[in-house]
This record gives sequence, structure tokens and C-alpha cells, in this order.
Amino acid sequence: MPPIQDHPLRYQLANELHARPFPSLQVPCRAVYLAIKKARAAAARDRALDLRHLTDLLDRYGAAHPQPGATHYSGRIGKHLLKWEQHTEFVTYTVFLQGSGERAFDPKDFDVFPDAWLDEAPGVRVTSALLRVIPRPDDAAIGEAVQDWFVPESVAVSRVIDDDAVVAGDFRIDPAGHQRFAVFASAGIGARRVGRIVQRLCEIETYKAMSMLGFSRVRQIGPRMGEIDAELTRLMEAMTQREGPEEETLKALLSVSAELESLSAQVSFRMGATGAYEAIVGQRISVLREERFEGRQIFAEFMMRRFDPAMRTVKSARARLETMAERATRAADLLRTRVEVGRAAQNQQLLESMNRRAELQLQLQKTVEGLSVVAISYYAVSLAGYLLYPLADVVGVSKGALIAAVTLPVVALVWFMIRRIRHAMEKAGPDI
Repeated sequence: MPPIQDHPLRYQLANELHARPFPSLQVPCRAVYLAIKKARAAAARDRALDLRHLTDLLDRYGAAHPQPGATHYSGRIGKHLLKWEQHTEFVTYTVFLQGSGERAFDPKDFDVFPDAWLDEAPGVRVTSALLRVIPRPDDAAIGEAVQDWFVPESVAVSRVIDDDAVVAGDFRIDPAGHQRFAVFASAGIGARRVGRIVQRLCEIETYKAMSMLGFSRVRQIGPRMGEIDAELTRLMEAMTQREGPEEETLKALLSVSAELESLSAQVSFRMGATGAYEAIVGQRISVLREERFEGRQIFAEFMMRRFDPAMRTVKSARARLETMAERATRAADLLRTRVEVGRAAQNQQLLESMNRRAELQLQLQKTVEGLSVVAISYYAVSLAGYLLYPLADVVGVSKGALIAAVTLPVVALVWFMIRRIRHAMEKAGPDI
């Protein structure tokens, strides 16, 4: 018996779950992180350009190329380890460097990405970060380092992964243009666990930045949404108070509804993506299993105070846009019904007027029919008289008596013929 046939995508789908392993990092080390996104229509971009840009970087270091159509890559570039990932809207580059470096968060570490190569990027920088992983000192030394490296009013510090490490960051852009994150790893922590912590910090920063794109989009359309809301309210008041022609109000309502649908279509992807990115940020923070460090705010608290209000604004704008579209649709439907009812009443009046005219026309037709009988009978009797005059002398009857004798039969015959013609026309009316 032949073996059971596999689904064509069985191995591809199974391998996808293991396609992006966490890096294994030895303490101390550093990481340089870069996320690139096309400025517009990033989801529909030519992804071959992303792969070509990665290949250009690998060629500069003489490194091996990825497989054609690859969406992730991991390999060495010189003395460093490169991890590349392609996502729906962006690509990320993470380079891991050995040792703690000459000084903390040295901007020279970013030189692993050559300037000429950065200039040729198929997109713009969404975020970049410098991460420093060092052995964990005592809490006092951690406090001094955090005070020296980060902005005090916005720094977040927490114990993570069952107190195996302390992480810190202020989510601010430093003078060199990068975010900063520090990881103080306890002795004996595994290399893969360090890699997971670093990867989570990079993902939190990236998805936070991507989520804020939705907030920026909402701020752009906010004034126009206010104008449309005011216009919609005015039109609904005009509809309620019956101000102006209803057809003009209906036309304006349909125009507002069309604009709302267009606006909704323009921002629907961004708002949907923002919701997905927000969920990822929350999930990545939760898996760190944070605990408070010396009474300082943790990452979740920072997000609650700074990030969550922006996301609530996006959700509120999305709900408002949907509500406005529904209001405009309902108002247009109601006014359209009112206009149709008014037109139906006008049509009923028109039909009644047509019926009255038809009755008058019928009466006029009957009158004309009677006059036609008289006129035709008159000429018919005259013609009959001319034909019968020669017989008057033969039968000994006067001409007047002869005309009188044929008048009634002729009139009856004319009336009968006209009646038959009218009945025939009434029967043929629907076919005509």
C-alpha cells in the first residue's frame, strides 16, 4: 500500500512555527536594531526589494545569501551575527556584537550598517535601537547606571523572567537618533533566555512605533471628522425641521455618506493594524513577567500612562467614524423614504387627474358619437332620397313622405354601425 498523501502545505506550515528562532547570546554583548518601512502602501510593496537590500548588505561583508523568496535570515557578517526578518509592513535588522564595548550605547556600533547602504534602503526608518547586555551588578550599581544612561522622568525598570534579569529603557530617542535599552543579566542565565529578552525588547519598541502610526493618522483626520460631524448634524436638523427642498438635503446626505465611506476605507487598514500591534505590545510585555525594581515604574505601567491613551484615542476615532457612517446611512434612508412617499402621493394625484380627464374625454367622445350619428344620418338620408326620388311617381308617394319613410331605418343603421366600430376598438385597445 502507498503511504498516505500529505497536504501540499503540511511541511511548510509546520516549519513556519520554527522559522524565527530566538538568538543565543553570551553576556556581555550588544545589539544594534533597525526597522525599515516603506512610507506608503507598505503592505503592498515589492518585497523583492527588501531581499535585494539584505543581499547588498551581505555582499559588503562577503556573507552567504539567503534562499530565494526567504522571509527571514540568520548568519554571520564579519565578527557579528545578523538576524533579518520580513514582516507585513516592515523589515527588521538586528546585529549582535560581542562584548560590552568601550562605552555604553556607543553610536559607532551603528556603523555596522554602512551609510551608503542605508541611503539605498527601500523605505524609511521606523525605529532603531542600541541594546547593552552586561552582567548584573548589585541594585545600587544598577540604579546609578540607569540614572546615567536614561531620562529619569520616563525611564522604566523592572525585574523580568523570575528575576533572572533587570531591563531598563526610557523609550526616548538619544542624540544619535536611537532608542536605548539595557539588560542586566544574572549569573547563570541561559544564552537563549538572554536572546529572548533582547528579542522581546526589540519587538516591544517596534510594535509600539507601528501602533503610534495609527495615532498619527487619527490626528490627521480628526479635524475633517469634526467638520463632517457638524455638517451631518446640520443636515439632520434640516431634515427634521423640513428646511429647504428634501431632494437637495438627500443629495447632501448621500455626499456626506460617500465621504465617510471613503475616509473609512482609507484608514481601515491602519486602524486594524494598530489594534493588532497594540495587542502584540501587551503580549510581549506580559511574557516578561515583570516585577517592580526599587519602586520604579515598570514597562507595563509606562505603557498604561503613555501608550494606552493614544491607543484609546485610535479606538475612539474608529468607533466615531463607524457611528457617523451609520448615522448618515440611516438619515439618508429615512429621507429617501420620505421623498419616495411624497413622490407616491404626487403620482396618486396625477393618476386621479388622469382619471378625471379620461372621464371627461369619454363623455366628450359619447357626445361626438351622437353628433356623428346625426351628421352621417343626414347625409345618408339625402343620398337615399336622391336614389329613391324616381320611385316616388311610380308608387304614387310624395318625395317628403318617401324621405320620412327611410329616415328612421337609416339613422338606426348608422347608429348600429358606429356602435359596432366603437366596441371593436375597445376590444383591440390593449393590443394597440
